[in-house]
Amino acid sequence: MTPLSGRPDGRGSSVTIRDVAQHAGVGIKTVSRVINNEPNVAKATAARIRASIAELQWEPDAYAANLRRTMTRTQTLGLLLGNVANPFSATIHRAIEDLAIHRDVAVFASSLDDDPDREVAAVGAFVRRKVDGLILTCIAESQSYLRELVPETMPVVFIDREPSDLDADLVHADNVGGTALATRHVLGYGHRTVALLLDRYDIWSARERERGFRQATGEFGLAESSTLIVRDLVDQAAAERAVLELMALPTPPTAIVSGQNLITIGAVHALRRLGRHHDVALIGFDDVDLADLMEPGISVIAQRPQEIGVRAAQMLFETLDGVARMSPRRVVVPVDLIPRGSGEIRPR
Repeated sequence: MTPLSGRPDGRGSSVTIRDVAQHAGVGIKTVSRVINNEPNVAKATAARIRASIAELQWEPDAYAANLRRTMTRTQTLGLLLGNVANPFSATIHRAIEDLAIHRDVAVFASSLDDDPDREVAAVGAFVRRKVDGLILTCIAESQSYLRELVPETMPVVFIDREPSDLDADLVHADNVGGTALATRHVLGYGHRTVALLLDRYDIWSARERERGFRQATGEFGLAESSTLIVRDLVDQAAAERAVLELMALPTPPTAIVSGQNLITIGAVHALRRLGRHHDVALIGFDDVDLADLMEPGISVIAQRPQEIGVRAAQMLFETLDGVARMSPRRVVVPVDLIPRGSGEIRPR
């Protein structure tokens, strides 16, 4: 709650924030949100509250509010992402910042680079800075170290990947459902020899996407010999090499499901090198820049990184605001199939 104080002329000295809320017909928390320029307040409601404040001749005491916050919080968050250079991570970063700035909160961001040691080091650095809360992508085998490293009063929300050995709030895309949707899509066009290209297998989301692939191929009754799974593709170059090797097999795949956007780019390069981009179907998990300008356009299962970032930030701020929860929350954000041409190629 933001305190209010009397105007210099002394008028309305007995008026409180409760009086302002009652006058405007809203709750005290809504008045506080308007005073602090926070989002999620209807324009008409905000206007009514400001009119009440003006009529009662009171205004926020910014000095008192800032002093109170300074004594208890640093007005900062720690954000650990896969790689801030990746468009997926960059969009999440921006979404979190857009919410944080309305609360006068700064966001410290760091890249994970899928390095367990870097994860622990980054979290340690955030804690030493006394951030108010953490939003984390994880790669370490276990996140139980957080019990010792992170103060109990510092809330933690995980994004994109499920933590191990730790119960905490989590926001992630529908990895299983999305990959199953991608696989059903190409199988629906008649493909029966399909390859799945995956990121590092120690990444939780990669394992979840394989689960979705197997679910869909099982529904279509595909034999194991008709499904090719290549794991641990660490970058675009590795994905390109993998596709070149797959296409050199006696029975190459007629369709490829890519488990990550950089892998999709590597697959595109390989198919174009071989002149096979018009007769091998390709669908990727996560969207790719300029995918609609390719020939053919790249079909994808698009994540909603902005929604992931917004939901994660909202969960964290709710905890900081004292909203009680009985147990950790899990939010699964839907994905979207975007057919652009490459995933709709039929087998010869």
